[in-house]
Amino acid sequence: MSTTATTDGERTRSDSDREHSLWTNLGFQVAVSMVLGIAVGLIWPEFASSLKILGDIFLRLIKTAVAPLVFLTVAVGVMAAGDIRRVGKVGLIAIIYFEIVSTLALALGVLFGHLSGVGLNLGHITASVDATKGAAAAAKAAEASHTTFTEFLLNIFPDNFFGAFARGELLQVLVIALIFGFGLMAITPSKRVPIENGLNSISTTFFEFIHVIMRLAPIGTFGAIAYAVGSNGTAVLLSLIYFVMAFYVLVGMFIVVVLGSICALFRFNLFDLLRYVRDEIMIMLGTASSESVLPRLLEKLPAYGASRQTVGLVLPTGYAFNLDGTSLFMSISFIFLANAYGVSLTWQQELGSLAVMLLTSKGAATVSGGSFVVFAATVTTTGILPIEGLALIFGVYRFLSIALSTCNVIGNAVATVVVAKLAGEFENEALSRQPGARV
Repeated sequence: MSTTATTDGERTRSDSDREHSLWTNLGFQVAVSMVLGIAVGLIWPEFASSLKILGDIFLRLIKTAVAPLVFLTVAVGVMAAGDIRRVGKVGLIAIIYFEIVSTLALALGVLFGHLSGVGLNLGHITASVDATKGAAAAAKAAEASHTTFTEFLLNIFPDNFFGAFARGELLQVLVIALIFGFGLMAITPSKRVPIENGLNSISTTFFEFIHVIMRLAPIGTFGAIAYAVGSNGTAVLLSLIYFVMAFYVLVGMFIVVVLGSICALFRFNLFDLLRYVRDEIMIMLGTASSESVLPRLLEKLPAYGASRQTVGLVLPTGYAFNLDGTSLFMSISFIFLANAYGVSLTWQQELGSLAVMLLTSKGAATVSGGSFVVFAATVTTTGILPIEGLALIFGVYRFLSIALSTCNVIGNAVATVVVAKLAGEFENEALSRQPGARV
């Protein structure tokens, strides 16, 4: 009797805890917020358009911690490595991996764009859309962001220590962190230990700062989704629904087939990793900003098995150089505009455009406006496609950015684990401790 009573009591507490954990789970809260945001956007579009400020506030708060956190993580990671050759080895492997996978993403986007025929049936839309205003804005953004390779390379190196943080220049912060970490390695251990302990303490505080901000993610997600649906309306979505759906299929194929194959090659399971970062994926689906989950991934991936030093070096670098989703977006959008305007592309033009995109996609993290502005700059640079077509994509870019940003984050999570394994910086025992993981 007593045993039964005890068992029933445990079951009652277990059910209660499970219900409590469901409603307090951040991923679940974000999912509910997305549904509510869509409903409000469809029912009260004018009111929903005014909710953009909620998403903007949340993203601003997140961005306040990104640059300092990258600096602290990379600097401490370099210092903890204790060997410049070790840092160089990880960096070289990462850059080679980034270039190979980015090239695959660009090629797959072009191929899928041709096979799916995106844009071929949009002649009536291009004839009816008033592209002047949107194209002018896109042209202005493209002109502002257009730089030569020399200027892009020069912009990587900061001219002011604090200015890089103030401007949010992630690549410049990364360079500062690397040099600062090398400087710390050069001093004696007796002087280095207290500095390392201090930086670790500050880093821990910043992670707690992020945890507080992340409690606002459902509110930010609600506002961002409501605004996207309310401001675009159903007319734009219906006109370009095939293109949007095709892009989502493309992203899904890339994640499952390409990234899944890479994971299998290096003996870890993609879906285990996706389950491990599922809360971050849900946040990405709501905010469409990869910066919103960078701090959490810097904290979680070391527990998955990659060394903290490798995570601190590879993940922030990948945010600038390993943008798989951006590469897919740029390449399929290029084909979309060519088909929509009836522009016949030669294979030389396509290869040349791919080469330009391979370079310009690296600037998506450093250019204000993100992937769309970089794509606008690419269209302007090549001079093959009419710039007026950018207005077509601009109307649904918010919906496209959800998929491309999510792909960027998943791609960088996979890249971090792969580079850690290649560099001998991965602990299989840590992976085996994750629920349901298969090594």
